[in-house]
Amino acid sequence: MTATYQVDSLDVELPAAVRRTIYFIGVSTGASRIRRVFPLWAEHLQLGDAELVGLDLPLHADPALYRKVVEFIRDDELSLGALVTTHKIDLYAAARDLFDIIDPHGLAMGETSSLSKQGELLVCHAKDPISSGLALDAFVPAGHWERTSGELLCLGAGGSSIAITWYLSGVSRGCDRPSRMVVTNRSQPRLDHIADVHVALGVATPTDYVLAPAAGDNDALTSALAPGSLVVNATGLGKDAPGSPLTSAAIFPENGIAWDLNYRGDLMFLDQARAQRDARRLHVEDGWTYFLHGWTQVIAEVFHIEIPTSGPAFAELSRIAGGAPARP
Repeated sequence: MTATYQVDSLDVELPAAVRRTIYFIGVSTGASRIRRVFPLWAEHLQLGDAELVGLDLPLHADPALYRKVVEFIRDDELSLGALVTTHKIDLYAAARDLFDIIDPHGLAMGETSSLSKQGELLVCHAKDPISSGLALDAFVPAGHWERTSGELLCLGAGGSSIAITWYLSGVSRGCDRPSRMVVTNRSQPRLDHIADVHVALGVATPTDYVLAPAAGDNDALTSALAPGSLVVNATGLGKDAPGSPLTSAAIFPENGIAWDLNYRGDLMFLDQARAQRDARRLHVEDGWTYFLHGWTQVIAEVFHIEIPTSGPAFAELSRIAGGAPARP
């Protein structure tokens, strides 16, 4: 990534791309390891003269800013697409009419995590259902839910939680599904949105949508979970902003799983889970594998190439990424 632009005003001018460019639309993109990983992957995948550029927007930005960014990518010849994080729902809501094609996941979930082009057409994809499923299957053993009757607690009601709850509640999973799902958020509109999406998708798993403005609210829900349950930090706290959605008073489920979708930042949620790992026989997972699948899915879409999701070829991409410096 040779440049990162702060897009916090309509007066910001984005320069035309001079080589084939994929954008990273987020909040603090310059701190992501993808800044160092992408050039290595580009060489390995033979992407040619390709570049990654960061676009940092404020949380819940003015819809006009999202439209500005999408129109720029649409109209700039060498701007091929983007990965969207944090802003998935807000960007979709602001710019939906600018997309020529919206994939079925994007339509169903009301979000975009990937922008790409098919000739003159701008395409919106929601890749989280795929990348989150691949990441989950890497650390949640087959049959876990049927064996334990564990529950799912998603802290945060954004695009990642929509994807995770959809994936784990799929009818094709048979009995290997959480016995109950709980989604929390600090504000009501996101809860209303995910509830509407679940209705549209036909999600049948019993689900509670809980307004949790304070970390103590999440503590109580975490401590009440059944053994074998999964707790997901899908809030962005620890990466987009410091802190955790829990306090140190939270008690993780016995024989459960704690998953932080972050792999960088202060990672307080991970520290809280690791402190209880032995006593609660807890499996603790960070967001590294999710990061790998999230990016490789979007790169494949933007550059119109095939990237394996498992096996030696995927392991090599993981090895390359793991060897990249964590900091500039």
